[in-house]
Amino acid sequence: MPVRRDCSSMIDTADPFFYNEKSYAFDIMGEEETAIMALWGTIVNTLAVLAGSLLGSFLPQLPERLKNTIMQGLGLAVIVLGMTMAFETENILITIGSLVLGGLTGEWLKLDDRLNALGRKLEQGVNRVLKARGAQGGTSVAQGFVTATLVYCIGAMAILGAIDSGLRNDHDILYTKSMLDGISSIIFASTLGIGVMFSAIPVFLYQGSIALAAGAIMLAFSESSLQAIITEVTAVGGILIIGIGLGVLNVKSINVANLLPAIAYAGLFGWLALQV
Repeated sequence: MPVRRDCSSMIDTADPFFYNEKSYAFDIMGEEETAIMALWGTIVNTLAVLAGSLLGSFLPQLPERLKNTIMQGLGLAVIVLGMTMAFETENILITIGSLVLGGLTGEWLKLDDRLNALGRKLEQGVNRVLKARGAQGGTSVAQGFVTATLVYCIGAMAILGAIDSGLRNDHDILYTKSMLDGISSIIFASTLGIGVMFSAIPVFLYQGSIALAAGAIMLAFSESSLQAIITEVTAVGGILIIGIGLGVLNVKSINVANLLPAIAYAGLFGWLALQV
């Protein structure tokens, strides 16, 4: 399963998708089609959550053994994906430096604590609104919505996958995430109810915004600079994906959220290495 296409073949002046090495040929394909390409992985992810939620809401609670077996298989697939990406690096020192500085920055910013606090506030807010409206069983709906939203949105895979979709129109990470989310949405909906289905809305808005913003980066860099950035971002992102897979398998709980700044450092160092 390829996870990285050569940027030099992606950005080709002979390709009608581009009119030069720095920007898209919107006059050939149009901005709307370009946006759809960047959003395709997010669209698939959203549909997977919707389909899984609908299926799960009509199923009885699934056996715990079956849940564990399915998630273990998906966890192994996530690790393989991450390893394939991690081997893309052209300079292991950039990878190591990015992870060290990224971890220091993430711990200083307390990203994991802030994301967890945001999740608690979101849950309290949704419950408060539903109770104020006297919704019967509103707490259950809120619990399903909030739980699924946090699982699907607050994680490195959502950010990495959206960036990959926007930068390279490569949706492999989001396709993998779609399988994970689709299976877990069946499990969540079978236990927490139909509220899980509404988490598809923030999934689309959150990941779609990141994908579109990442796509705009292509307009700011030359072909060689973009290739260097993508190479190192892909490698560091792959290592974080491995961390996610280890968590899915319950092998080791790695604080991936606090390592997310490493992605920005990898892009910066990849570009600086080209300038030296």
